[in-house]
Amino acid sequence: MRRLLPAVLMLALGGCVASYPTPPTVAPQVAVAPGLPPRIAAETFLSVVSRVEPVAERYCRERGVARNCDFRIVVDDRPGQPPNAFQTLDSFNRPVIGFTLALIADARNADELAFVLGHEAAHHIEGHIPKRQDQAMSGALMAGILAQAGGASPEEVKAAQNLGAEMAARSYSKDFELQADALGAEVALVAGYDPLRGTAFFDRLPDPGDKFLGSHPPNAARKAQVAATVRRLTGS
Repeated sequence: MRRLLPAVLMLALGGCVASYPTPPTVAPQVAVAPGLPPRIAAETFLSVVSRVEPVAERYCRERGVARNCDFRIVVDDRPGQPPNAFQTLDSFNRPVIGFTLALIADARNADELAFVLGHEAAHHIEGHIPKRQDQAMSGALMAGILAQAGGASPEEVKAAQNLGAEMAARSYSKDFELQADALGAEVALVAGYDPLRGTAFFDRLPDPGDKFLGSHPPNAARKAQVAATVRRLTGS
């Protein structure tokens, strides 16, 4: 069932698809030209979600890492929001994937939308949120112990814990992004989209480079990850 709300476009879609390696049926390519009104672009997004979301749910159930595989997909249509997509959990631990209309309107085609959606779903399928939380807790604990052993004040211990949590969480961020790129490409491919074409999205993003403790790997590395995934799955 689909409802267009004043602030968000909320989707609750379900279904099943043929399992891989059955060759995916290529979905109709719906171009989304830059600068389209957000609501027109959102209609294209609806068709992408209707194909990608069931595949993501099936992968989620088959992997068995996440307990809840009932994705809730929302589109934030508030004016002035920058292009962005995210994955989080609600208060019931239901996975939520959010897109701003600015990101949807910026997409050049349905393949880009499908790849981004698959990428965000992959973060949940791979259990990245709880893994980051565990890493942050371990980093905070270790930093706090070292600070206390060094005679730090309570305020300094707290600052060390915060820094330790941040560094520990970031230490695996790039790996998580590459994992999500690979699985997201597979989800998009099985749903009938071209993830290689979808990675053109990276060409319009600022390249983060290979910064120490950066949260994202270089764009070239991400495109190479997707290309390797497609070769592995298709043999070409």
